[in-house]
Amino acid sequence: MSETAVSEAGPIDPWLFAKLVCPVTRTPLRWDAARKALVSEAAGLAYPVRDGVPVLLQREAVAIT
Repeated sequence: MSETAVSEAGPIDPWLFAKLVCPVTRTPLRWDAARKALVSEAAGLAYPVRDGVPVLLQREAVAIT
């Protein structure tokens, strides 16, 4: 695994990260290291990652500003 893949995907396997989309907007997600979450710019939501597992449930997401 390259360093670029690690920094872009955070703790998530790069293969899985490439396939993940926001469940609300179906747009790509980006890793936000400061929030330790997957962010959907289109939805304005940050989805948590717990123990390396993305929690892509709208009710678990936090609104971003």
